[in-house]
Amino acid sequence: MAQLLAVVGGGDLSTHAVLAAEALRKAAGRRNTPIALEVRGKGASGAPISDAAIAEARAVLLVGEGDLGEGRFGALHRARAAIDDVLTDVNAVFDRLTAGTDAPSAATDAAGPRKIVAITSCPTGIAHTFMAAEGIQAAAQALGHAVRVETQGSVGARDALTEAEIAAADIVLIAADTGVDRVRFAGKRVYATNTKAAIRDGKGLIATALSEARLQAAGPAETAADGPARPAAAERQAGAYKHLMTGVSFMLPFVVAGGLLIALAFAFGGIDAMKPENAGTLGYALGEIGAKAAFALIVPALAGYIAYSIADRPGIAPGMIGGMLAANLQAGFLGGIAAGFIAGYTTAFLNKHIRLHKNLEGLKPVLILPLLATTITGLLMVYVVGVPVAAILAALTDWLKGMQGASALVLGLVLGGMMAVDMGGPINKAAYASAAALLSSGVDAPMAAVMLGGMTPPLGIALATRLFPNRFTGPEREAGGAAAVLGAAFITEGAIPFAAADPLRVIPSMVAGSAVAGAIALTSGVTLKVPHGGLFVLPIPNAVTNVPGALIALAAGTVVTGVLVGLLKKRAA
Repeated sequence: MAQLLAVVGGGDLSTHAVLAAEALRKAAGRRNTPIALEVRGKGASGAPISDAAIAEARAVLLVGEGDLGEGRFGALHRARAAIDDVLTDVNAVFDRLTAGTDAPSAATDAAGPRKIVAITSCPTGIAHTFMAAEGIQAAAQALGHAVRVETQGSVGARDALTEAEIAAADIVLIAADTGVDRVRFAGKRVYATNTKAAIRDGKGLIATALSEARLQAAGPAETAADGPARPAAAERQAGAYKHLMTGVSFMLPFVVAGGLLIALAFAFGGIDAMKPENAGTLGYALGEIGAKAAFALIVPALAGYIAYSIADRPGIAPGMIGGMLAANLQAGFLGGIAAGFIAGYTTAFLNKHIRLHKNLEGLKPVLILPLLATTITGLLMVYVVGVPVAAILAALTDWLKGMQGASALVLGLVLGGMMAVDMGGPINKAAYASAAALLSSGVDAPMAAVMLGGMTPPLGIALATRLFPNRFTGPEREAGGAAAVLGAAFITEGAIPFAAADPLRVIPSMVAGSAVAGAIALTSGVTLKVPHGGLFVLPIPNAVTNVPGALIALAAGTVVTGVLVGLLKKRAA
């Protein structure tokens, strides 16, 4: 007879529920632990857990959202998890179930409605930030909890939480793909995860957060040393990728402002606008602001906020100084990334191991850590890292600028396709971050392939809803118009609802279209000096070179995606 039970509820995400159930089955098999599984949700099949199995079981795991039939388990020990947690690290979830450390859910139910404050954030602060916020708000409303959500991104914080709201909250829920300052949450129970968990399974996330949130330490130094309050699976995920994305998030405004100002300088002063003989003209002034001020801060900002993500505020100064050294040594964005990680981990290490009398503890974040970490980072950049990284960057820059024929075709296919694989996920962000960082080195062709490839999925979906209306439900056809607007603004995430509904047919279609758009862009010499904006940057003089080529690439990719989606999808029920 089964010793453990698991009920997985996927709502409309039945595929994810089945995958989670299979992951639990395999984990139980590896541990030689009998388990009875039940999958609930749209399209789910299989028998429910029997009364006999419930009577013999010692614990039950409740995964996901919806009606899980919890009442039948009586006083049986319970553990909760989100579907995303199971798919990310099933062993950690299984450990929670078998350890017997989770309080019964009845305790949570007895407490009644909870007050939750939440923060959502992604590198650009455009799509995933607000999708995660909506997921948390809808789930909290369905569960009867009160919630306030603050959204953070490159545009800053919106609907900022007040001190009174934080003080009154039972838990703080952070769903972020970038670093979030937690000093104001000292003494509160905090649970942190990524935006994907909030988008996929808001109810499961809230249930997990209520049972697993941990007290946040006080002060910036302690925050960096103690690490984030998050489950074990998410703790391992919060590594290099998340720190890099935090740096990219803070870097983007410098790239956007600098790129547009340089484009405007050429528009007002011609191709020679920034030559010394044109000093005093408007074009020259705009060029000075864009190239010598905004662009000069790109690498220091990238490095400084990578270090900030790792070590909190004490890491900013060592990171930015290391980034400035990287720029001066011609090591560019690669050197900036190296400087950020060196400064961040050096600061975190020093913070953890330097112990002072409590009367001197205040000197650590403002004097001791910045001084020692800056010295170590600076010496490593000057004597060890800077020169070889500069050589690598120079070789990479020369290769990218000299791309022709087959090499440009292959790179365009890869960059464009990456933008559509996970639509705002790690693969998409890796391509975007690389192209945006290359702008600081004067390499602007990859950015064109990335943006056009990222615009194609929602535009292709919108086209498919018009060409093949019988392949979509009524609500999907209506959503096609919104997808077109999002695609025009370079918000790839507008295609996510369609991909989630039919991933095996829709995602390959989008990857094919985006790859075509990227390949045409690079082989036809399209370049882009700004990292965002979609169709709205095309009218800006000199922001895009070969505008006709860009439009042809976008149109071709959109048609490929739209036609493939229409041919591969089945008729809507």
